[in-house]
Amino acid sequence: MTWFEITLLIVSGVFVGFINTLAGGGTIISLSLFMFMGLPANIANGTNRIAVVLQNITSVSEFGRKKKLDWRKGTILALPTVAGAIVGAQVAADINEQVFEKAVAVVMIVMLYFILTKPSKWLKGQQELMDRKVSWLQIIIFFAIGIYGGFVQVGVGYFLLGGIVLGAGYDLVRANAIKVWIVLLYTPLALLVFILNDQVRWDFGLVHAIGNIIGAYMASHFAVAWGANFVRWVMIVIIAVTVLHLFGVFDFQTIIKK
Repeated sequence: MTWFEITLLIVSGVFVGFINTLAGGGTIISLSLFMFMGLPANIANGTNRIAVVLQNITSVSEFGRKKKLDWRKGTILALPTVAGAIVGAQVAADINEQVFEKAVAVVMIVMLYFILTKPSKWLKGQQELMDRKVSWLQIIIFFAIGIYGGFVQVGVGYFLLGGIVLGAGYDLVRANAIKVWIVLLYTPLALLVFILNDQVRWDFGLVHAIGNIIGAYMASHFAVAWGANFVRWVMIVIIAVTVLHLFGVFDFQTIIKK
């Protein structure tokens, strides 16, 4: 690994950790970078989980310290998510590489739609929903989100925020705290599945995690809406470039290596 690659992994990790803690979708950057640097899509998917674990340890500790995390309800919502994530990770580990790359491209196109339609407008807290017990419908929804998160991780933060805010009634700040707690609980198990299937590149993952930790720490000290438009447009560009790469319109690995 060259110093340029190390610098690229750490700097990009700062953005990823910041974006993921602030809202979600930063994994798009990680997967794109890993694939641009030559990792197959399935190994990029497994390697990414190392940084996700470490960045969420940082985020959870900060939200907990600020007393923004509802540990009890967050843990209840995490249980079906964890179960789903194990299923999703196993599917991702077994899937054909070309099929997985196309699946990632489709997911990114869907994420592009949500980003362009500005989902933050409908993420509003509702006290009456916060006071309700977790329903069977919520359990099913979070199990499904867990399958998705275990499978690809890209943008799972948006789906979790949607379920926590719209389904459980939390404001966006507290929803972010629950989101990172849920992700922290299921990601080590998903990572284990990828490790057992020999789909983790430890050097890339650990170096990238350094930046993720820094970004997660920074994001926990800012208001949720800080820099939202800038982040949104950066993600739009990244998604568009990655989709073009995955569908073979351009070979960006060759461009970057020149």
